[in-house]
Amino acid sequence: MTFSGSRFYKPLLVVLAVLLLLAAGRAQRGLNRLRGELGLTRVAPLQNAPPVLAFTTVVLGGFRGLIANVLWVRAIELQDEDKFFEMVQLADWITKLQPHMVTVWIVQAWNMSYNISIKFSDPQDRWMWVQRGIELLRDEALRYNPHQALLYRELAWHFQHKMGHYLDDAHLFFKAAWAQEMQAVLGSGRPNFDELLQPSTEDAKARVRLLRERYKLDPAKMKAVDDRYGPLEWRLPETHAIYWASVGREEAKNPDELITLRRVIYQSMQLAFHRGRIIENPFDQTIDLGPNLDIIPKAHAAYEEMMAEDAQMREHIGRGHKNFLLDAVYFLYTHNRMRAAAEWLEVVKQKYPKDYPPELTLDEYALKRVGEDVGETDMNKTISNVRAFLSRSYYNLALGDTDQATGYAALARNVWSRYMSKIVGGPSEKRVPLPPLEEMRKTVVSRLLDPETGLSPEMAGALRAQIPELSAQVDAERARAPAPPSPTAAPAPR
Repeated sequence: MTFSGSRFYKPLLVVLAVLLLLAAGRAQRGLNRLRGELGLTRVAPLQNAPPVLAFTTVVLGGFRGLIANVLWVRAIELQDEDKFFEMVQLADWITKLQPHMVTVWIVQAWNMSYNISIKFSDPQDRWMWVQRGIELLRDEALRYNPHQALLYRELAWHFQHKMGHYLDDAHLFFKAAWAQEMQAVLGSGRPNFDELLQPSTEDAKARVRLLRERYKLDPAKMKAVDDRYGPLEWRLPETHAIYWASVGREEAKNPDELITLRRVIYQSMQLAFHRGRIIENPFDQTIDLGPNLDIIPKAHAAYEEMMAEDAQMREHIGRGHKNFLLDAVYFLYTHNRMRAAAEWLEVVKQKYPKDYPPELTLDEYALKRVGEDVGETDMNKTISNVRAFLSRSYYNLALGDTDQATGYAALARNVWSRYMSKIVGGPSEKRVPLPPLEEMRKTVVSRLLDPETGLSPEMAGALRAQIPELSAQVDAERARAPAPPSPTAAPAPR
């Protein structure tokens, strides 16, 4: 009796087959790991897909594109029917079927952040979809395509435009939600980079781990970006647009990609300059955004770098550069940084002498910037300007921002003086003069301290502490004012 004819032959073959399959599986896992490490894996397996879809993609292999087309058609149908949540799963399968087609990721992320999000009126629901669009690019698209500069540009655009701009009426909610997340992980808008680079406590290590794993932020690259373009406010979206565009520049392979990413950087820097500082109102528990004056030198250098590297758009970038410099002069003026404002005005005169002659003074430019109303003869418009600057001055004074309060007070005084000297004292001597400046101050303070229509009680108290004499005069005048007459019954019709 031969061994092949024995009753143990077939069971032994089965056991041998099982052992060989186990060995092949073990070897395959090792090969897959090596393929991934060497960047040889071009198509990733589908995760959490229905068995029919998973089986079909494995069997058909090269026909994955055809399957993706079918899923695209189904996704369009679902969007037309407003069935958005099923679309998330379809988008996941489509991107996994075509993981190295950059446009697939961009279209799916854009659809979530822009097209689907606006279908919801609740800001929290919109924010969920905007987050999903960002996560699709940041967490998944870049994992499969870490060297595709276009994906970095698209991710930076989500921060710069969808979150940072004001076209979506829920943009303030987006900004506040993102600021809270960054506050929790960074502690403030100015991170302690030494602690992030060399965490010595468990809390610091946990925050660095959260930065890397959840937000995909590298502390070393964050510090490099802040050193080059900052100091930046890392709780605001414009800073993250600059970060991702800067990381993308390292992956750019041609001039067009470099130019696109550079534009994102200088546009975001301009936004960060205009509203790159968070102003907290502790009385009303609200926040406001103000200019980040500390980045003016870095933003100026970035503009000049862009103009030097992008000859095709040099003139266009130059116009943006000139407007930036003029804004810098005006903002410095209104923040009572007169010396710095004068220095940057000289830079404007040197760079753009045709538009701004050497004899133009700082006060003249600041008044010119206010608008043509200042130089006109319309007394009501001028009064409105002066009161607006005084209101802003006292508002900043209540918040403790004395520099900006002083700057706006000086601007109000200069507008008032210009009208009185050039309109009343000039060829229009018979024209009615403005009310005295002190009287206008009292009017503004009285409105701000009005218990019904003015500042909140806490903020009004802070303002009173800053201007005790003027607020006492306003309170005394209000107490002496006669009470409004009580309403009388209307006469009976005849």
